[in-house]
Amino acid sequence: MRLRKDIPLPQYRHRGDAGVDLFNAGEKILLKPQERALIPTGIKVAIPYGYELQIRPRSGLAINKGLTVLNSPGTVDSTYRGEVQVIIFNTNPKETIEIKKGERIAQAVLKKVELIEWEECEELDETVRNEGGFGSTG
Repeated sequence: MRLRKDIPLPQYRHRGDAGVDLFNAGEKILLKPQERALIPTGIKVAIPYGYELQIRPRSGLAINKGLTVLNSPGTVDSTYRGEVQVIIFNTNPKETIEIKKGERIAQAVLKKVELIEWEECEELDETVRNEGGFGSTG
């Protein structure tokens, strides 16, 4: 559902793209260094059961301006019906970044979710790694 008619619907830029572009549907924002903002996209969605809409950074904004999506990938669940909003973070330590109304701010990818059916057990099988965690492979 489009909430603001002056903002385009999410769209693929090229044939074969995995993600659609999401746009800033709010007013112009000035993000100071190391500041974050919740940016509206102007859309509400109904995601099918068993799927999620993943919100991801745009690589061009990341490399050119230092903007990223904080909780990447963000998840829009199948039961959510509010406006899709994106937490944008300015990683640039010195420069304030302007995000204009209508500017592409993130991308969204529809992904199938494998639903978990938990089964309790008393012990797990042995592996080469076992409890080796971060940095365990050197």
